[in-house]
Amino acid sequence: MTAMLAEGVIGLWQGLAVGSIALTGWALGSMPEALASAMVAWRFSGSRTLSETAERRAQRGVALSFWLSAPYIGAESIHHLFDAHHADVSVIGMALTAASLVLMPILGRAKHALAGQLGSSATAGEGTQNYLCGAQAAAVLVGLVVTAQWPGFWWFDPVIGLGIAAAAIWQGAKAWRGEDCGC
Repeated sequence: MTAMLAEGVIGLWQGLAVGSIALTGWALGSMPEALASAMVAWRFSGSRTLSETAERRAQRGVALSFWLSAPYIGAESIHHLFDAHHADVSVIGMALTAASLVLMPILGRAKHALAGQLGSSATAGEGTQNYLCGAQAAAVLVGLVVTAQWPGFWWFDPVIGLGIAAAAIWQGAKAWRGEDCGC
């Protein structure tokens, strides 16, 4: 959880500093990831360990965590598209997203394996968030590189932001229904 919060704080700092809605949106996704981790920890503490009700509440908490940042990311992405906003280059953002591209799928796989052992869809949903974070990191990294190399592709950053918002809404709906993406 600490790593996700650090990733979020650094990513948010850089995203806001360079005006990249894709980097900012991706960084904001770290906060719901940390919330999902807390939900799963809550679910497996005390008398809730064997509770079906606690599992369902944790699944819904994970779903809500997917939805927290989607409205902001979507609205800002549209705003950046209409205003033809050009994001600046962020080497720190590139390094951060590259590290997440490597680490998040490893963490997601570990959580999915644990979810199978525990029979917990909430834990699987949290692992799915890590996969989604890795995929988003890849998209943001490509966007940062493309906009740094070819300024005429300024629109790439907010389009990636829209994709991040749509993926968060979709995964939130699946988690709410208790489904796993099967990543």
